[in-house]
Amino acid sequence: MKEDRSYICIDLKSFYASVECVERGLDPMTTNLVVADPTRTDKTICLAITPAMKALGIKNRCRVFEIPKGVDYIMAPPRMKLYMDYSMEIYNIYLKYFSEEDIHVYSVDEVFIDVTNYTKLYHLDSEEALTEDADEITRRFYDRDDLDEEEKQIAKNLLGAKRIGIMLMDEILAQTGIMATCGVGTNLYLAKIALDVTAKHAPDRVGVLCEDMFKENLWRHKPLTDFWGIGPGTAKRFAKYGITTMEEIAKADEDLIYNIFGVNAEILIDHAWGEEPVQIKDIKNYKPKANSISHTQILPVDYSFEDALIVMKEMADVLCLELVEQSLVTKTITVVVGYSNLYDARMIRQSFTLQEPSNSYLMLSKEIETVYRNMVDPKIPVRRLGLFFGKVSKEQFRQYDIFTDPEESDRERKIQEAAIKIKKRYGKNAILRGTDLQENATMKDRNEQIGGHKA
Repeated sequence: MKEDRSYICIDLKSFYASVECVERGLDPMTTNLVVADPTRTDKTICLAITPAMKALGIKNRCRVFEIPKGVDYIMAPPRMKLYMDYSMEIYNIYLKYFSEEDIHVYSVDEVFIDVTNYTKLYHLDSEEALTEDADEITRRFYDRDDLDEEEKQIAKNLLGAKRIGIMLMDEILAQTGIMATCGVGTNLYLAKIALDVTAKHAPDRVGVLCEDMFKENLWRHKPLTDFWGIGPGTAKRFAKYGITTMEEIAKADEDLIYNIFGVNAEILIDHAWGEEPVQIKDIKNYKPKANSISHTQILPVDYSFEDALIVMKEMADVLCLELVEQSLVTKTITVVVGYSNLYDARMIRQSFTLQEPSNSYLMLSKEIETVYRNMVDPKIPVRRLGLFFGKVSKEQFRQYDIFTDPEESDRERKIQEAAIKIKKRYGKNAILRGTDLQENATMKDRNEQIGGHKA
């Protein structure tokens, strides 16, 4: 059977803001609260706002200055470690009922769960239970006389999944005080769309979709950007050809869609029909072929030429330790520098290739400094930095040239490996380079952050 699986997608409502309200004994549905760093300018982005503020028409992820002047609100500094703790507590609720193999953590506040094998386990798919449940699933499937066995099984799967979702939402609220919403679907995509588009209009905060329900209820839905995977740019490209709905994508000439979007056309067409072949087990088994690592920073203020170089070296140190920890080496380096916004100067970048792949900080930092000094104008302050290590591969064996001292190289490797062990055991700031303690170095502070915000 094509739709023989059932998935739920659970989202923790206004998660960061809700956590801050719970910690203060406040109701996020009635409290005006934003999560934003008060030490930054009013152009800083609000990481989250409460449902109460959304009800006033204030957009999530707005900037502080965009909040209307007449609105009184609490500004809560972000506490990323606290949010991670709440997220882990909620994840442990999921583990009470499901195998880790059936859970895909999409983000800190959103998960997908394949509940196919659990509706029977928890006796949530009985026909008696179905006929008692007067909701959209029942109205769609059980108020009909022409129901075939496949449709009956889809109904059982969906309703069983919905009841699991409600059970989890209730337990999350009771244990943590955090309200959740849920999407239920016969594939991962429909579960996500049920969450994003239909759950917000459901009194029980649960949206439900199978392929037929998707076509019946959402094929003509606008705007296209409400659908996961379609951003403003994609919608604009569709609009050039008069395509503004999922139905129009589904019924369009496939050659046209492939001409516009290339290999991505297949995903767009599948989703327009409400189809998604990927399962959670496929995600778990996927091994990315990433062959680059990077580190970027927007500096808190404009930095001088020399101070920015200190930060660039700190970034090189982080990336080199990452390479060593995973027994990797890099072959190409790209240095990126963005000047102060006060100057009309474009962002500059320069790449270079090493003679032999390496993960040596001593060697790479010298090369990076040389490139930096040659490419950056010392008279213009710096605000953005980026460092990219490309053509990353497994370290097969260590090679030395006539300019490399093998003993010095071995000594550096032992120091790097010791630093990794110390940082893992005692924290990232347990051991630092001398440059990390200079006035304008950023590594010590960044090590105390999660996601660029205070832990």
